[in-house]
Amino acid sequence: MELLLAISIGALVAAGVYLALRPRLFSILLGITLVSYAVNLFLLASGAVLADAAPLTDRPGPWPDPLPQALVLTAIVISFGMTALLIVLALRAVNERGHDRVDDEPDKGAGEGAHE
Repeated sequence: MELLLAISIGALVAAGVYLALRPRLFSILLGITLVSYAVNLFLLASGAVLADAAPLTDRPGPWPDPLPQALVLTAIVISFGMTALLIVLALRAVNERGHDRVDDEPDKGAGEGAHE
């Protein structure tokens, strides 16, 4: 189970960093969101992955730590608000500038600057 979590976290971070380095606003936004998902998964995995263990029981034994679960819940709410704000800012930038590139260069395949 830990190997699956580690591979999932690594894949999310790799995809998020790749998308965050793209020259388009919405790709960057999606990359930041994927990295935040990876951080949430990492926080959840840090609370010890225990099968068949409830946090509130009368049985003695290892219990999962509820603190990382609370941190992940808080992080989900914060990342949802951050994502909503970034979407609004990206849409406003697209409406004002006419494109969603961060380097202010038009696409090379279309528009006025295309060489044929």
